[in-house]
Amino acid sequence: MDRSGARVLHDDLGRAVPLPRRVRRVVSLVPSLTEAIAETGPELLAGCTEWCTHPPGLAAERLRGTKNPHLRRIAELAPDLVVANKEENRERHVAELERSGVPVWVTDVGTVPGALRSLRRLLVEVCSLAEPGWLAEAEAVWAGPVPEPRLRVAVPIWRDPWMVVGGGTFAGDVLARLGAANVFAGDARYPATDPEGIAARSPDAVVLPDEPYRFTSADGPEAFPSLPSVLVSGRDLTWYGPSLVAARERLEEALGGPPR
Repeated sequence: MDRSGARVLHDDLGRAVPLPRRVRRVVSLVPSLTEAIAETGPELLAGCTEWCTHPPGLAAERLRGTKNPHLRRIAELAPDLVVANKEENRERHVAELERSGVPVWVTDVGTVPGALRSLRRLLVEVCSLAEPGWLAEAEAVWAGPVPEPRLRVAVPIWRDPWMVVGGGTFAGDVLARLGAANVFAGDARYPATDPEGIAARSPDAVVLPDEPYRFTSADGPEAFPSLPSVLVSGRDLTWYGPSLVAARERLEEALGGPPR
């Protein structure tokens, strides 16, 4: 296949990516992007990671994980494009794929509006797909200004060692749009801490997602006996794509209703 590319577009990092006139085979190394592509142009999806769980019944070849993709096999599949993410994937893997002649489009997502813009570029401009209805629905669901916060929350994403959602993250922006202020918003993106450090920030509640660490109803009372804890879907909180259409209502219900 001619890798010289019939056009050159710039990804979310401003990197020049050579592309054929028509992208026909895509490998996705990001679960959110896998779902977006599979719901919009399933015929394009040639491969994805073992963590790509939506939509159910994906027939694409599994190419290990986001942090350890099967680079040799990806090159053998000769995709027109590999899609990756600055946060979820490793720069050295992107570089190695590009050295093997495989174009890689890297997304960089930190807010809900930014995610929707990035998805539109990838699906419509890069992959030449018709704009999906779910994208307009998600934009309508999440339209409007960020409200004044009505509660303060902490969001652990791992334990042993404990880590929480910090500043500049997509999950933090989702929470802000629900009226929930992240008490670690002024810290690094995913700072290490402990239950005492979380309690010291005096959140009104601890939000426990079921991924990447699978928190359960026992974790909150055990680790934070003096704080209310709320279980939420990690996909609702951190995935950008078709899940955004229904995520807001579910998260608002978990957090006590829509912002006023």
